[in-house]
Amino acid sequence: MASQSDRALVERMTAGDDRALAELYDRHASTLYALAVAIARERADAEEIVADALGQAWRTAAQFDPGRGSVAAWLATITRTRALDLVRARGRRALALERAAGQSSEGLAAPLAAAGEAPDRGVERLEARQLVGRSLAELPEPQRRVIELAYFGGLTQTEIAAELQEPLGTVKTRMRAGMEKLRGSLAQLLSREGP
Repeated sequence: MASQSDRALVERMTAGDDRALAELYDRHASTLYALAVAIARERADAEEIVADALGQAWRTAAQFDPGRGSVAAWLATITRTRALDLVRARGRRALALERAAGQSSEGLAAPLAAAGEAPDRGVERLEARQLVGRSLAELPEPQRRVIELAYFGGLTQTEIAAELQEPLGTVKTRMRAGMEKLRGSLAQLLSREGP
């Protein structure tokens, strides 16, 4: 039976057998992905959600309780929670960016002008800052998180992997994908700035 087989895979995961995780992924990834897309509404986000959910299942396999439901239901619950967390975080980021955009640009540009910089250059910097902020906010949460830890937190990729308890390869992939998306979003800014 599939549920017994799934339970056996979780037991093997508890023992550290990463092939069991791969088998569980093969069985349930498409269902988990469909659930993540239904909640997050973004395919890239859904891929990250499923990866994170399976990573959490790997880390917490010993806590699985067959008395509370099937492995499929357990995985779906983890995926749903991850997806809802991402949607909530996206909403909080959008609200914060909305508030920041609503603040007076004069108040932010004034220190630059006072420092001897032309007022129009201060406005350009403000616009650039807002564009970067919007571009970052549009990234899937896991990609945004590694970029922020690297560029604003000053952490190396190895330190980020340790901080997030994720494999280094996962951090590198998220960093690369996030930077590619940022490049695309910021192309408008870069073309205005010129060489």
